[in-house]
Amino acid sequence: MQITVKAHFNKQTKDSKKELVQFHVKGEDEKKPELRELTREVVILEIDGVDQKLRCEFNKSTKDSKKTVLEFIVKGDASAENTFNFYKKAGTDVNLKIIEAQMSTDDFEDDHEGVKYKVNNDGTASVVAPDQMSIEDIENEKTEDNESLGESADSLD
Repeated sequence: MQITVKAHFNKQTKDSKKELVQFHVKGEDEKKPELRELTREVVILEIDGVDQKLRCEFNKSTKDSKKTVLEFIVKGDASAENTFNFYKKAGTDVNLKIIEAQMSTDDFEDDHEGVKYKVNNDGTASVVAPDQMSIEDIENEKTEDNESLGESADSLD
C-alpha cells in the first residue's frame, strides 16, 4: 500500500535512544483511511525533491480540530546523509509518500551496548558473555596473589 499526502514537515528530533520525524497533515488528505491502516507498521518515507528514503515505524497518528499529526520513529540503516537531506526539508510543506514496507517492527532489533544477559525465573539476571569477570574471580585473584607473595617472601629467607 502507498499513500501520498500534502503535509508540513514539523520537526525531526534525535536523542540517544531514537530519531523521530513528525508531519502535520491538513485539508482533505487527513481524512484518508489509509493513514489509520498504516499506523504501527514499518513504512518507507519519501519526500519529493529528496533522493534518499527513510525506513520508519509509523508510531502514531493523532487528530484534533486543526490538523492530523503523524509521528514516525526512524529505524534500521538510516545514515547521516539520509537524515541530513530530510532535515533540510524540516519546517516546509512537502509531498510525503508513505509506502508500506515488506517487514514488521519485530524484524528490527534495537542493538544496545553493554553486557549480554538473560533473566532467570526468579527475576535475577545472569551474564551470558563467557569472558565477563565476576566478583568471585577478583577475590580468587587476590588470594592467589597473596599466596604467591608469601611464597616469594619465604624463598628470600
